[in-house]
Amino acid sequence: MQEATQKKPWSAWLMAAAYFLAGINHFRVPEFYLPLIPDYLGHKILLNNLSGVAEVVLALCLINARSRKWAAWGIIAMLLAFVPAHIWMIQKDGCLDPNGLCVPVWVAWVRLLIVHPLLLWWAYRCCKTTTATS
Repeated sequence: MQEATQKKPWSAWLMAAAYFLAGINHFRVPEFYLPLIPDYLGHKILLNNLSGVAEVVLALCLINARSRKWAAWGIIAMLLAFVPAHIWMIQKDGCLDPNGLCVPVWVAWVRLLIVHPLLLWWAYRCCKTTTATS
């Protein structure tokens, strides 16, 4: 008999909580996220709201084992869509708002080259379903 099992469901639940809270935060504190959106994309408020909705919906889909695999792929797509924001921060020398969000440029590089790939790996790895025989 074959059944689909989740390797680490606690990891998916942790990821769901993180993305759910991050998504809600897009609406609670939009002024934090708006400078992260590159000027050349325009429509910053719309993009911020879409990002928040996507994070909340994907987080909720992670909770359900049936939709977990597709939610993980959605998170991977979303994270890839966020790469321009990381590059934007590097281009701005880590300071997107002189009165607000400023980090050393090396922090922006670490976010792009280490943290972001780890988040991609987490979404890919922890939410993969495997087939086990019993």
